[in-house]
Amino acid sequence: MTLIIPFPGLRPRAEQAGAVAAPPYDVLSTDEALAMASERPASFLHISRAEIDLPPGTDPYSDAVYAKARENLERLRRDGVLVQDPAPRYYAYRLDAGEHRQIGLVAAASVGAYREGRIRRHELTRPAKEQDRVRQIDALNAQTGPVFLIYRASDSIDQRLDKLTEAPPLLDVTADDGVRHRLWAIDDPDAITAFGAGIDALERLYIADGHHRAAAAARVAEARHARDPDGASTHSQHFLAVLFPHDQLRILAYNRVIKDLNGLDPETFLTRVATAYSVDPSTDPFTPDARGEVALYLAGRWYRLQLDETRIPAADPIGRLDVSLLHDQIIAPLLQITDPRRDERIDFVGGVRGLDGLRARVDSGEMAAAFALPPTRMEDLLAVADADAMMPPKSTWFEPKLADGLISHLLD
Repeated sequence: MTLIIPFPGLRPRAEQAGAVAAPPYDVLSTDEALAMASERPASFLHISRAEIDLPPGTDPYSDAVYAKARENLERLRRDGVLVQDPAPRYYAYRLDAGEHRQIGLVAAASVGAYREGRIRRHELTRPAKEQDRVRQIDALNAQTGPVFLIYRASDSIDQRLDKLTEAPPLLDVTADDGVRHRLWAIDDPDAITAFGAGIDALERLYIADGHHRAAAAARVAEARHARDPDGASTHSQHFLAVLFPHDQLRILAYNRVIKDLNGLDPETFLTRVATAYSVDPSTDPFTPDARGEVALYLAGRWYRLQLDETRIPAADPIGRLDVSLLHDQIIAPLLQITDPRRDERIDFVGGVRGLDGLRARVDSGEMAAAFALPPTRMEDLLAVADADAMMPPKSTWFEPKLADGLISHLLD
């Protein structure tokens, strides 16, 4: 079983790429998507968030939304805004965000390898979100949001990708947030063979972001094979992915905000925290970077918390994660939030929002406390996946995000 195959991508014409490219569907609210796309008829948000083209208040999971997404995709293809490449190929995808850069390989990844564990996951999925992606894929007969995969860095793969990006790109877009997205076609037969062989030589791949998209693609593949075992297309048994080397990626923290202190006043709460952590007031906000270190914002003040190292289980790949340490030492025992996937007293804030985003939610009175954490380390993510274990929810925030609309994978 090969890990990846080339495919004939559906993409914007070069002159339309800036008008089409959009943020991932799941980082915007409906209102934010509407504001961004209202004067951009070619924006991919009309496909990924098609409720913006229906009456206000439309349920984003209604049949009408998926039908509208299909209609909008067909419109962009009919108008020549989106075109399909004539033959299977891979693509190189480069992102530049300030001084940061990363170069990945766009491919169709094997659903079979995902099922068998050669493509490893590290998070559980939520049924409603997974079902949404299943319905979106079926309605469009396409995968339009890439799964973000990681491979352990390989000089032969990485150098070949780097060399490719010296040529003029096929697509070149700078998004509203300043991130530059560029795409190159890899259509030389020898290069296609070399990339396929290089990836297949790897022991495994890892999902960084897009667990719901991968799970949904697997469900669609299974259903189509069950309906027509001999006629299910090769492409329906694969999913759209971008593969990046682990040493080029940037993980930001995924922070926590809490609605209430479980009946405790701030002074009592800090006293109880101090049974496991050192607690030191901080005159300025700060970004934690040591294992077991936490920045707590409470009642208008910042505190530096440092967990007693004897409480850090060094040999446990799940227990030593900073998100696990905070949960096990404070969130569960002191705040009585035992299921963070379902408890509405906790919310999660990507590190891209910064410390000011945490402070604002507490100062507004919406939340009682905010916890800023160190980013999850790449070696910890890989160790969890290698152990076939699952991280706590909202453990990693990869930045920059991939754009929607630059490349899609048709299932026929």
